[in-house]
Amino acid sequence: MSEEIKNTTAVEEDSHYGENEIQVLEGLEAVRKRPGMYIGTTSIRGLHHLVYEIVDNSIDEALAGYCDKITVTINYDNSITVEDNGRGIPAGIHPKEGIPTPEVVYTILHAGGKFGGGGYKIAGGLHGVGASVVNALSLWVELDDCYEGKRYTERFERGAVARKFVCEGDSPERPHGVKVTFKPDPEIFEETVFDYDILLNRMREQSFLNAGIRIVLIDDRGNEPVVNELCYEGGIKSFVSYLTETRNNDPVHNDVIYMRAEKDSSIAEIALQYNDGYYENVMTFANNMNTIEGGTHETGFKAGLTRVINDYARKTGILKESEKNLSGEDVREGLCAIISVKLENAQFESQTKAKLGNSEIRTLVENAVNIKLTEYFEEHPATAKAILEKALAASRAREAARKAREATRRKGVLGSGSLPGKLRDCNERNAELTELYLVEGDSAGGSATQGRNSKFQAILPLRGKVLNVEKTRADKVYGNQSLIPIIQALGCGIGDELDMAKLRYGKIIIMADADVDGSHIRILLLTFFFRHMRQLIEEGHVYLAQPPLYKVYKKGSKQGNERYAFSDAERDRIIAELAGESGSTANIEADRYKGLGEMDADQLWETTMDPATRTILKVTVEDAIACDEMFSLLMGDKVEPRRIFIEQNARLAENLDI
Repeated sequence: MSEEIKNTTAVEEDSHYGENEIQVLEGLEAVRKRPGMYIGTTSIRGLHHLVYEIVDNSIDEALAGYCDKITVTINYDNSITVEDNGRGIPAGIHPKEGIPTPEVVYTILHAGGKFGGGGYKIAGGLHGVGASVVNALSLWVELDDCYEGKRYTERFERGAVARKFVCEGDSPERPHGVKVTFKPDPEIFEETVFDYDILLNRMREQSFLNAGIRIVLIDDRGNEPVVNELCYEGGIKSFVSYLTETRNNDPVHNDVIYMRAEKDSSIAEIALQYNDGYYENVMTFANNMNTIEGGTHETGFKAGLTRVINDYARKTGILKESEKNLSGEDVREGLCAIISVKLENAQFESQTKAKLGNSEIRTLVENAVNIKLTEYFEEHPATAKAILEKALAASRAREAARKAREATRRKGVLGSGSLPGKLRDCNERNAELTELYLVEGDSAGGSATQGRNSKFQAILPLRGKVLNVEKTRADKVYGNQSLIPIIQALGCGIGDELDMAKLRYGKIIIMADADVDGSHIRILLLTFFFRHMRQLIEEGHVYLAQPPLYKVYKKGSKQGNERYAFSDAERDRIIAELAGESGSTANIEADRYKGLGEMDADQLWETTMDPATRTILKVTVEDAIACDEMFSLLMGDKVEPRRIFIEQNARLAENLDI
């Protein structure tokens, strides 16, 4: 993501603020004016959210028992088609609005069959804005609606009706179902090219959560279509097995433990399995929506799990009376779990449905775990013992980490106000305005220190080899001489002691050489942040600097006329521009930078550190599952899966400088 440059202008003396300045946005105009309120962002994440909104409507049909196949197609022009074999949208004139009902659904906010009245008992789309928001943010939408044996069509452009709703006649081959094709509006979105893997992960997730439903994902943009047909009869049990396998972890017990409970119209499903890894992976869903911020179902699950394991440990004598209870972190180390609840009147905190708020669901999930997991442990004592041994080992490691942390503090390393000796701090104390550059090597650190703006830019040269935290527990982190200075400089702690209010810098920018070693340092640091300071990434504080690969100049020209290229293609373009009409490149040089240390302070400032000219990439967790899989694959202790990955992707590697 390119650095955003903000300019400020003085307020005009004669500016007038009166009643004429109060605007009323009507209909879908509000969505186009403030799209972030409805889909979260207009980045690549928001682009894919459009697909989720339409697919979620089809999933709701499946939850109601009327749909068992959904097809999602990325068309050649990067438009999307979603087709299901549900009931279709009722085609009559809406009694209140006086227009065809499908037109109501696609042009009026908060319109749908999920507000009561028997249309849907359980649904993820509860705000009634999904289809209309997609319509508002699309260049065009083609609706093909089959309802009770008749086919109806309508076209919209930027939210407005472009071709009126008409009945095309009988539809014996497709008597019911909805087919929607839309093309996102480039005026709204920063990027309009869909990522097949992002959609595949989402569709696979939905297939796991709805056992037996078939979802077909097709990419028609290449010479040959790419097709994935997804259907999992095992439901969330298969989901847990898949997650354990893709992370290349070995399960501690063979069976996936499955629990289910119902109360009134609410259903809770829980599947879990422990593996030999050090990190927990708990994913929660409500009406098939991935509640990435958790909620009452996650709270209930964690409370129940901790209680059951401690009670069983006490009952069997594995945990002595004199010993403390195992903590929640202890009993969840190496845990892979899926919690899926389905309920009427789900209370989400936003349109993006990130957190569930229904209080009764906590009780349902917690009681399910208390009863079902206790029964399972009684019937499977060997599995229970293996899980307890895993939790006890985690407890001992946590205690070792606490002692290591205290020992480090006693030495003054992590004390309040303690800063690393090599840190070249900035003058500004407002964290929102400051930047910390983590720089590879003392040489580059020296150039960065000389070239920086000391008012708001701090420099920390990295020393020694950065620890691969994927293979180690937290106690080893406190003894690593490359990570301790980073923890000191940031000031916010790590792990369960992380306090974002104490973060000293608004941007943490990793600046490493554009070679294999630099890439290795970047991935090691990102693994550390992802595993021990993940909130830094989630809240958008971590960036990657983009130093140039080449300096391009004409021989004999005055110093200062150099141009910088960040890729081979850009280098070739600059060379062509300098060659001019003659096309001669005899007097043009393109020097490849071997490392940041080769740049002087002025060059480093101009190309990589000046907010007015630099490009920095924000590190985001767009897909937590994919990130977790990739870190486990690349940085874990299983060699064979990593070898296979390298063999399959080696052809994609560019600019290797070995």
